[in-house]
Amino acid sequence: MPHRLRALDTCAVSDALDTLNLLGATAGIGPLWPVTAPVAGRVRTVLAGPRQSGRPAQHIAAAAIEAAQQGDVLVIANGGRTDVSTWGGILTLAARRRGIAGVVIDGACRDIGESADQSFPVFGRAVVPVSARGRIVQLAMDDPIEVAGVVVHPGDAVLADRNGVVFVPAAELDRVVTLAERIVARESAMADAVRAGQPVTEVMHDTKFPTIEEVAL
Repeated sequence: MPHRLRALDTCAVSDALDTLNLLGATAGIGPLWPVTAPVAGRVRTVLAGPRQSGRPAQHIAAAAIEAAQQGDVLVIANGGRTDVSTWGGILTLAARRRGIAGVVIDGACRDIGESADQSFPVFGRAVVPVSARGRIVQLAMDDPIEVAGVVVHPGDAVLADRNGVVFVPAAELDRVVTLAERIVARESAMADAVRAGQPVTEVMHDTKFPTIEEVAL
């Protein structure tokens, strides 16, 4: 299924989620260097937050990198904070060596040049030089997290591209992808109609778009 998801864009998947009354599209998270290809894969979750004790803690996402399977996408929740990094160059190097497809951060990262140099896709809210050390730690891994208002579970699917990031619940993946493929085909036909001279007021009329009652999947 990841190859079918990767062949789509986040706009089509967002439209499919809307039609099916599912949450999954995010706002404010995008590529932090000019990523050229979509990233799609199974989610591996990490929760970051303020240190809760004075005891030493594992570095954020380090264990998740070691546990990830090839093609997984790490998703790090840090409450949208942009004043401290949750990802950097050493993590990029380790993730690339493990075959991880990319990382999505509800927060910030640093060392973005190293990620770009290694062609490792990083999606997030900001780039900052400020280290996590002494400020935030990993609180949990492989638990449900909240990313930009969307509850994300381990094993869900994610698609990230130049438009942003969308999540698809694992149980709904086939329905969402199938509908998104239909949406892409319909929009291609609409573009052909505009090229043929049909008024865009007719091509883009509300009656041209399916309602959930019309979706038979």
